[in-house]
Parts: sequence; C-alpha cells; structure tokens
Amino acid sequence: MVARSLLSATALATLLALPAAAQDTTIRVLAPTWVGFAPALVAQDLGCYEEEGVTLDFRFEDDRANVMAAMERGDIDADMRTVGEHQGRPRVPETPGTIIGTIDISVGGDGVLVDGSIESVADLEGQTIAIEPNIPARLLLQMELAKVGLSINDVELREIATADTIAVFSDTSIAAVGTYEPFLSQALDIVTDREPRVLVSSREEPDIIVDIITARDGALEENPAKFESLLRCVYRAVDFQRENPAEFSELAAPYFGLTAEDVTEIIETSMAYTTYEEAVEFLGTGGEPGRLHAVFDEVMELNIDYGAADTVLDPSEEIDNSLLTGLFEGHER
Repeated sequence: MVARSLLSATALATLLALPAAAQDTTIRVLAPTWVGFAPALVAQDLGCYEEEGVTLDFRFEDDRANVMAAMERGDIDADMRTVGEHQGRPRVPETPGTIIGTIDISVGGDGVLVDGSIESVADLEGQTIAIEPNIPARLLLQMELAKVGLSINDVELREIATADTIAVFSDTSIAAVGTYEPFLSQALDIVTDREPRVLVSSREEPDIIVDIITARDGALEENPAKFESLLRCVYRAVDFQRENPAEFSELAAPYFGLTAEDVTEIIETSMAYTTYEEAVEFLGTGGEPGRLHAVFDEVMELNIDYGAADTVLDPSEEIDNSLLTGLFEGHER
C-alpha cells in the first residue's frame, strides 16, 4: 500500500519501523509526489520485487526536512530527489546518503508560474513568490533572476508545501509560485482568472534537474544486494514504459491520484525516464566518473552562489557507481 504522508518525526518513525528480521530484504523509500518516481512503484505491480526476493515500502513525503531526519535516524533505506535538493543545506560530507542511480530528468516538469500581469522576470522585483525550500523551481527562479541582475533577496519569499499550489496561487497577493507537475498543470487549468503562464521551466535547463536514487550509507554497507534489486526493478520498469507506455500509465495513475491520461501527458511533455544505459552514462562505470559528476559540480556552484547550500560537496564522495557496474550480469533484463 502506498500513502502520501506529511508526518511528524515520531509518526514517521512509527510507521516505517520494521522488525529487525525483516529489514534485510525490505527497501524503505521516501520520495516527493512526482510521476518521475513511478517506475519504482510500477515495478511492484510487475512483480519484480517479489522475483528479486525483496519488499518495497514506498511512501510519499514532500517535506525534505522529514526525509533527511528519517535518513539520519535510519528509518528509511533510500530517498529519491533531485541533485540540487540532495546538495541543499544542511547537508555536509558526513550527512548520510550516497547517490547510486538516476531515475528521470525533468524537461518541463518543474517551473515558476506567474500571474498574467508579470511580463518578465524583472517584474518580480519586490513581489511575493511562494515556493517550497530547495525544490528545483527555486533554482530555476534564482537562475532567471540573475539574468536581469536580481537575486532571491530582491523578492519576498513565502514558504509553502508544493501540494498547496492551487490554493496559494488563488491568492492575488502572490505574484508567482514555484512548483512541479502535476500541480503546475493543474494550477494553469484551474486558476484561469489570473491568466497564468509559466515564466521559466526545466525545459530551458534540461540537464540541471536530474532525479537521483540515494541510499543510506549504513544500509548500503549492510546489504548492497537489496539496492541492486531496487535498481534492476526500476530500470526494468523504465524498459516496460518504453515498450508499453499506455499500460505503464494505467498502472502508475492510482499511486498519484491521477488518470492514465494525466500520467501520459506529464511523461510526454515534462520528463524522461532514464534507462539503465543512460543511468550508466550519468554515473559512470567501474569507478570512472560520468556526466552526473559535471552536472553535480555545476549545480553545486549554483546552490552555493544562491545560498541554497553552505558546503561544497565532492561528487566523487557523493556518487557511487559500483552497483550499476555489471548490474544485470547473471540477471534477466
């Protein structure tokens, strides 16, 4: 069963706690409510985890602070978020979490929605912008502001939960909302009286917003095999989506409270899943760096410049491609 939860630390620990005997083969994951993570869930419907001899316990959690706390306590084994979110404060080199794979890239799924009266990014100076801390849209906003000599300090920020996008954007005192799909499209379709439009989206910066799979270091050391199972199931589900897109959408839709048509539209217009081969290209193989290392450095510099991160992290210390190397050797694809 998958349920979206925004929980206190105590409640989250209680829900995710498992008997010690079951922890070796249970993969406990937290991730935001984003269709990009659907392959991990659809793999469950395809029977992949059962075949691999593991169990998936996947829950939605949009609040990054809750996820980091759960990772610190050992309540979860993995999380899925963007590279930029992975780097954001308060992460330091000692913070638990090693990147072991990619799952999707955003090509329009993240963006900044503005009122129709906002003609250019320069019009946002002094305006109130609602946005959840550390989500990709904030990075996109900061990059766009910098193009006209402005910074995040030149606007009034109001912190929100992204799931509240529609309600927040209905408030005419809010000039813009940083958000992601499906909330971005929903707000465009529902809050029409404000004549909304997308000021900037990940379509303009496709290599910046990469969603990654991050494993808790302790759990990875104790049982790397279950994370290999997770990765194989994710990439098998990605293959399934490429071959059977309509059926994939049908399976994914209930997890997100969407229709199959909604899921298909988001996939076709906002994002692209990464195949196993593409994940290897991103992470590299045999200990050699891949494309993600350069992306990591670029996003790291932006996060430091814009004040979203305090500590420069070394991609070679944050990324481990050993599980991807030969992942399907001796296993059916």
